[in-house]
Amino acid sequence: MADEYILEVENLVKRFTVKRTDRPGRELFTAVEDVSFALRHGGSLGVLGESGSGKSTTVRMIVGLETITSGTVRVDGETWKLKGRVGTRDRRRRGGVVQMVFQDPYQSLNRRQSVAACLDEALRLHTDLDRVGRAERSRELLDQVRLPLEMLGSRPRALSGGQRQRVAIARALAARPRLLLLDEAVSALDVSVQAQVLELLQEIRRTTGVALLFISHDLAVVQQVCDDVVVMRGGRIVEAGPVAQVLGDPQEAYTRRLIESVPRRGWKPKRWLNTSTIRTS
Repeated sequence: MADEYILEVENLVKRFTVKRTDRPGRELFTAVEDVSFALRHGGSLGVLGESGSGKSTTVRMIVGLETITSGTVRVDGETWKLKGRVGTRDRRRRGGVVQMVFQDPYQSLNRRQSVAACLDEALRLHTDLDRVGRAERSRELLDQVRLPLEMLGSRPRALSGGQRQRVAIARALAARPRLLLLDEAVSALDVSVQAQVLELLQEIRRTTGVALLFISHDLAVVQQVCDDVVVMRGGRIVEAGPVAQVLGDPQEAYTRRLIESVPRRGWKPKRWLNTSTIRTS
């Protein structure tokens, strides 16, 4: 059964020590509590929730950017060590399986590097290609994300937001990963550019078989690119299942409130809904 899944998360917990607000001293704050889900090979899973729901902390724990308090993460059947120091060899090996695309490509890309240098660096890290092979593969990657070859010489400041995010996706694909983690990867883009990038990700998934774990607050994004969804609130999963089922016939009151908060023609917020806590696009 395990080989059916590229990613299995079991009972994940993250607690932070924070400063108390009511009196001097510190206390434990639980950001993620008992979170479990699984993603099939080649599948697409959305993790949906408002700001502060714990969705980004969850994905950061999966890739080792946050240490876990407890729980288990298995990638392609292998249990990953997520406490303590992970050696360079293991980090590089993991990077060949899982890659991440962040919300702001201008922050995640090196502003001093050209696109060619950015892709070449990723290829040197994750492949055995020589200089000529890396140059050829860089051109293939740019074509894969639908950018003209002329952009190889460009730096991030010369690119639009959508073009930067395509470069970030190309860099992630350089390792030929089996899983892409996308943390609010289109939320900073204009709606029209969002649609283009989402269509691109769907095409990449079809042609490469890479699985997608999509972290988002946007229901429309999850509906467009995901097969399954988990809904998080206050660090816990409150509902999970196929996208059509969860968003078409939600069983939990919180999921219904998320759906009802999305503006539409003739839309009026419910009086009982605190719309200031719900982010929409």
